[in-house]
Amino acid sequence: MRYDTGHKQKTRERILHVAAREVRTVGPQQVGVAAVMQEAGLTHGGFYAHFPSKDALVAASIGHMFDEALTLAAKRMRGVTPAAGLAAYLDAYLSTAHCNARGRGCPLVALAADLPRLPEASREAFAAGQRRLIQALAAAMEQVGYAEPQALAQSVLAELAGTVSLARCETDEQRVNVMLADARRLLKARLGLEQS
Repeated sequence: MRYDTGHKQKTRERILHVAAREVRTVGPQQVGVAAVMQEAGLTHGGFYAHFPSKDALVAASIGHMFDEALTLAAKRMRGVTPAAGLAAYLDAYLSTAHCNARGRGCPLVALAADLPRLPEASREAFAAGQRRLIQALAAAMEQVGYAEPQALAQSVLAELAGTVSLARCETDEQRVNVMLADARRLLKARLGLEQS
């Protein structure tokens, strides 16, 4: 059977989408190639037409996670003032929905603890994705007019990821909601975004 020229790329994207969710949910060491391929509606044997190994799949899925995170951030910031877009990004990141979305959430929160145990290619994919996310946030902050947007973006991203990580460790839902609300309020006050 002959496929159009984009078929292989679409299939690869489908595999990466499933793998990214699985890596976030069960962790990179527990991801199984057979399970990912089955969830993607493909045969296990077809895996090697797209990736040479499970490690290559994990590394590529990490890059894919950051692509998704950047696309979502851009969507939240599109069509509004830079300050309103930044406020919307903070609200979404520090939301109960994001906190509960372990299979779809930010890769920083999902994978930071696993990084030291992953192969170099995965660590490099994570570092590159993290730099891209910081750069995108810094660009938005520069548009708002903050001094030292790069340093501020790193600091804000660390606070965002740290808050969601702590909230995911909490077992009391009410405490989770308070942690997230407090972080939203204090971070917006720090950045002068209370009215955005």
